[in-house]
Amino acid sequence: MLDTTKIPGTSNWLESSEIVKLPVPSDDPDDPLNWSYRRKVLCMACMSAFTLCSGVASASIYSILVPISKDSGLPLATLNQGTGYMFLFLGLGCLVWQPLGQQYGKRPMYLASLLLTLASQVWSAHAATSNGHWIGSKIFQGFVQAPIESLCEVTISDVWFEHERGRWVGLYAFMLMFSNFIAPVVAAPIAVGQSWPWVLYWEAIFCGVVSVILFFFFEETNYNRHTKAAVIVTEGNSDINSDCEVTEVVNTELAEKKGSFHEGSSVENGHGDLIHYSKKTYVQKLALFDKPRPMMLWTMFKRPFKLLLFPAIVYSGFLYGSSLVWFNVLNATASLILSSPPYNFGTISVGLSYFSPSIVAGIAGWGGGYMSDILKMYLARRNNGVSEPEHRLWILVVYLALVPGALVLWGVGAATHVHWFGLIMAMGLIGGCGTLAATASVSYAIDSYREVASDSMATVIVIRNLMSFGIGYGITPWLANQGYGKTFGEGAGVCAGCGLVFLVFVVYGKKLRDLTKERYWKLVQESIDNGIAH
Repeated sequence: MLDTTKIPGTSNWLESSEIVKLPVPSDDPDDPLNWSYRRKVLCMACMSAFTLCSGVASASIYSILVPISKDSGLPLATLNQGTGYMFLFLGLGCLVWQPLGQQYGKRPMYLASLLLTLASQVWSAHAATSNGHWIGSKIFQGFVQAPIESLCEVTISDVWFEHERGRWVGLYAFMLMFSNFIAPVVAAPIAVGQSWPWVLYWEAIFCGVVSVILFFFFEETNYNRHTKAAVIVTEGNSDINSDCEVTEVVNTELAEKKGSFHEGSSVENGHGDLIHYSKKTYVQKLALFDKPRPMMLWTMFKRPFKLLLFPAIVYSGFLYGSSLVWFNVLNATASLILSSPPYNFGTISVGLSYFSPSIVAGIAGWGGGYMSDILKMYLARRNNGVSEPEHRLWILVVYLALVPGALVLWGVGAATHVHWFGLIMAMGLIGGCGTLAATASVSYAIDSYREVASDSMATVIVIRNLMSFGIGYGITPWLANQGYGKTFGEGAGVCAGCGLVFLVFVVYGKKLRDLTKERYWKLVQESIDNGIAH
């Protein structure tokens, strides 16, 4: 059985003392699992700032495509094609950034991505001169922003125990969706007041500010864990998160055998290896690169392709992709529908309409993630105290109850000229509730194969973004041939059908994971042997 959490069946099942925490932390206070709550929250705040900044950069032109087209002479089809290529390379780029993050650390990858995104925004402001120039700038932008798609989820799994991850994955999903929805709201008045290139210039400034914040406050989360080691902690100088003062933490079993330890001494772990832990100083936390490791880039580059043989990983990518395509369809049609009669929304009004999915994304992202954790523990209690990754998928019932109906309201409403409030409500449900599926898919993949979470996220995102890229080519002829009503009516059926696949994994998911356990543990052992396990 893979990656289950045991929750003893006592009367008060929500008490943390009842939960056997997985993964098992080491005794090192600098093990991210042992960080203080405040230190962990600071890490999540930095991750959220990165997600917001990078997400805004990817979506800031949604509400100003018409002004860009009029000013540059580039057709809307070319501008949308550039967006499609950006999404494609947001996925493919994970195949490069993810191995680099494992080899050299996540901290330098976050910083490099932000600085290169800054450069991409300046380039895009001057790229609307030809089709090739525009598409080239979008390909570059997608590639350098790829860490937003996969490193953040793994950062969460580095810092939090399995039963705590849902709410933080929900926060990440909210920040990802919120950034995409709030960007058009902010971009529209900037374009009207300062011209559209200033939308991109301001985003470049935002990237610079967030880069400085992350440099001083975001610390590395990669960690090679020794769970049986005794720990001796040497106090350092003031650190960026100021944990409670700790002078010595000792594995009790070893302490009984070896006697008392003094600060700064070395002790043996269960394998006879000497281990000495010194608490990091603030300056040490500012180091750009993680500790040296054997060169494993080629091995890690191949691994996401090997994970295509793991049904749970493939399904997670399919679930994520099949929910995200409706977000892409929404962006492709929102400006056209709302700016046409009888609604006749202006540029700013179209931008403001994105407040609706922003609000719903906040409720569904954080609330859905938190409820996912509660539901996981509740179902574990009913399952003789054993939590299974498939328990995360039941949150999709809410998604299925809301999104197909919202697609019908959006398409049929546009075809029959329903009151604009109906369209805004549908817009909110379609866009915002996507965070529920995103939370379920990411949590399921991580909980199923925790020790290869970094590699599996690359696989999940590549599948997701290939689906997003494909729908970009399919939505225009679909609408042209069927019209709004039929297109979105059929889309609702497709959405429901894709969503209901989760029942297959609820029933057979554990058996499918058991079939892959030998391949899984072989990959894990390979990571341990080469010092890249986290």
